[in-house]
Amino acid sequence: MKRISEEELKNRIAARKEGERMSFSSCEFYGMNLTGWRLTDIDFTLSSFQEVRLDGADFSGSSVENALFDGCSMRGVDFRDSCMVTASFRYCDMRECDIRGANLFGAVLEYARLEEIISDESTKWFRLHCPEKGAFLAYKKCVNDRLVQLLVPADAKRTSATRPSCRCNRAKVLTIKSFDYKENFDEAWSLVDDNFVYRKGQWVEVKDFNEDRWQDSTTGIHFWLTREEAKGY
Repeated sequence: MKRISEEELKNRIAARKEGERMSFSSCEFYGMNLTGWRLTDIDFTLSSFQEVRLDGADFSGSSVENALFDGCSMRGVDFRDSCMVTASFRYCDMRECDIRGANLFGAVLEYARLEEIISDESTKWFRLHCPEKGAFLAYKKCVNDRLVQLLVPADAKRTSATRPSCRCNRAKVLTIKSFDYKENFDEAWSLVDDNFVYRKGQWVEVKDFNEDRWQDSTTGIHFWLTREEAKGY
């Protein structure tokens, strides 16, 4: 990974031609103050930002796919129409960021400050993936490729982060079948906790359900909205 100095970054941006899309892929940026900088239409894929201040910077139209920003201050950053896929923003100050039109699939937002963040219908993978209200069906894969169909009730707590997987605190087990649907079972065991058993016709509940939606690998009944997604897990 090549380390880029603040002076080199400034000079290369100043020298670029109109309409040119620059690339700083797999680069390291360290100890900089880039407050208010115009960083539009730049490829920062797989790059790392460490101890960098980015408040008010403009990343619109850029790609920060799989980039690392953990702990950076980036209040009010413009990410409109940017690719933020699988980027890591742990502990970042992202208050008032504009993510309209951005794609956040797989982005890590654990412990980030997201107050007054600006999104709309064109923002991808930021809103809750499962239904916000009402009851719905869900599916999960268990030990020995047993496929469990769940009824998530209207009063269940439910969350999702930036991927298709979701969590809830309680659900009823409707069916337990083999992947080819030829066999039926009365029980299935969780892939993560072998003490957690799903029994046909019974309710399951997680008492210590973590309501922080941005923490994906945590307590809760993990599920998918389609059989295909559950089988592919």
